[in-house]
Amino acid sequence: MNKIPDSNIKTEILIHDLKVPISVINAGARSLLDRQDTYGPLTEKQIKVLNRIVRNTLATQRLVNDVLELGRSREGVIVCSQFSVAALVAGVLVEVFDLADPNVADAVRKAGSYAHLQQVIADAGVTLDFQKDTWRARVCLDAAKVRQILRNLVTNAFKHRTARVDIRGVIADGCLTLWVKDDGRGIPHADHQRIFNTYFTTGGSIEDAIESHGLGLAGVMVLLKDMGGQMMLTSDAGRGAEFRVSIPLS
Repeated sequence: MNKIPDSNIKTEILIHDLKVPISVINAGARSLLDRQDTYGPLTEKQIKVLNRIVRNTLATQRLVNDVLELGRSREGVIVCSQFSVAALVAGVLVEVFDLADPNVADAVRKAGSYAHLQQVIADAGVTLDFQKDTWRARVCLDAAKVRQILRNLVTNAFKHRTARVDIRGVIADGCLTLWVKDDGRGIPHADHQRIFNTYFTTGGSIEDAIESHGLGLAGVMVLLKDMGGQMMLTSDAGRGAEFRVSIPLS
């Protein structure tokens, strides 16, 4: 007799099966946008709605992949590959701006140099500070996990910022260390441990609850633990928040 899958496996199978209908919705919306000669011209309002559908299907695809990656972490699965720090950071910026400002996302894709990328995102309130050797470096880590960690931290900073987000990084002492800082309302010391609990959010209003389900930072901790990494929070009420993650390269 076959063993009945536990609830986690059942959930992950269901989540995995969501990838197909999401991809179909995304492909259909893109076909209407990109093949107007075949399907007919669109009005400006129709284009706006279809672009919103595309952005939200991309967001849903990323959420599905994130949940599956957390499942892999629970099973201790690590898939290491070579990737560049520059490609990691630029890719995360594209994903974040795809939802926040698609025009900036397109500009990030076209940026041909570190200086050009800095200029593109500066107008959107984001600063980059990477040492030249770090920016050009190639590292061997689980790319999907590192990308999810950085994206969750940057997305979180965007959510809580007042005007700006700072992202910096360095390779030193055998680790890739990344900092993500916002200038938002900050996190009281009493909540510094609680914010890493699943479903805990720092906001008390209905609007805050809608904006965040409290899984992002908890997920970051799971992924970091799987890779032997650490996270440190520096924050206080009214002074923004800075998250530092260090991931061993060995």
